[in-house]
Amino acid sequence: METKINNSKALFALAVGGFGIGLTEFVIMGILPDVAKGLDITISQAGHFIAAYALGVVVGAPLLTRFSTKMNSRTILLLLMGWFTLFNTLSGFATNYTALLLVRFLSGLPHGAFFGIGAVVAGKLAREGKAARAIAVMFSGLTIANVIGVPAGTYIGHHYNWSISFYMVGLVGLLAVASILLWMPKFAAQKPQPYSKENKGLKNGELWALIALTTIGTGGFFAWYSYIAPLITDVAGWGEYMVGYAMILAGLGMVFGNFIGAKMAEIFSPLRAVAISLSIMVVLLLVNSMLAFNPYIVLGMTFLVGMAAFTVSTPIQMAIINTSKGNEMLGSSMNQSAFNMGNASGAYLAGLPMTFGLSVVYAGVVGSVLAGLGVMIAIGIILYRRHKAGYSLKKMAFGN
Repeated sequence: METKINNSKALFALAVGGFGIGLTEFVIMGILPDVAKGLDITISQAGHFIAAYALGVVVGAPLLTRFSTKMNSRTILLLLMGWFTLFNTLSGFATNYTALLLVRFLSGLPHGAFFGIGAVVAGKLAREGKAARAIAVMFSGLTIANVIGVPAGTYIGHHYNWSISFYMVGLVGLLAVASILLWMPKFAAQKPQPYSKENKGLKNGELWALIALTTIGTGGFFAWYSYIAPLITDVAGWGEYMVGYAMILAGLGMVFGNFIGAKMAEIFSPLRAVAISLSIMVVLLLVNSMLAFNPYIVLGMTFLVGMAAFTVSTPIQMAIINTSKGNEMLGSSMNQSAFNMGNASGAYLAGLPMTFGLSVVYAGVVGSVLAGLGVMIAIGIILYRRHKAGYSLKKMAFGN
């Protein structure tokens, strides 16, 4: 029988997995020139490895979750993290463009399923009313990776060999496997849902609206974050050495924002918390674009934007889980696909102004527009829910 328990070690195991995922997703951005040089390819070609990983996340999240519903969650998490460890380690052994492109795609497949299933499991591990905090603990691994793991992996990959950075990811993966094996309770497997019932759940309009909200709204953050290096050097006037410190500041903001977002989800409804967070991000991105020429203000804004962006993570994950009743793991995993679609689309759209000769500061303007559209979607869903609730009350009052 499943019980609501407070198992800090099991949550720590999820956080270790999140640390490994955060490390592999972001460290390649710091060592991209080294990878390009090592494989004798261009920087633009090396950028395909980032896209391949993101594509793996988008494909793998719903696919692996749907095929693993008959297993208990502990077994699923072990298999996902085992797969993650294997192909991230193999990334370090790749000797040409094609091989690394393939293993980066395969490395990304378990990412969304791990976070999606892990979020549901974290809710089961939490005490009553503390599900948001438990989910935030899992995501803390990803945010801490941006503060500690990514800078360390970037330094080692740059000064020694880029392959070592991926071996580091493999080592973290092994630690996650061991932690899950030792500390994760054996929750009973979900009862298999008929495909007709699963498909009915996927026809839920609110669920797809939330997926769109995640893709568009969080795309605002990635529009800004993808071009943080030229913003720091070309606009604010810092040397290249400051980019690493700026990314640490952004990572620290993510750590704080992750837990602030969990608290907001407890105080407000998850969807209202998302609307508030994205509204704040709109303002911060616009201010950042206007004042980016100031070298000190831009560093402070880097911390604040990182913090605002990650106040969204836990509330939107909870909103998805609450909306996809009966298909929580699938809906939760699909939300991780949406995050990565936001990553890709945000970076692409923010780059368009630069193709027309505009400054990199317009990446923040594009980001604010995307975040603003996310706010409008959130408000639309809230108003729709109010309308639906009012309609239901009228039907009850008139006995229809």
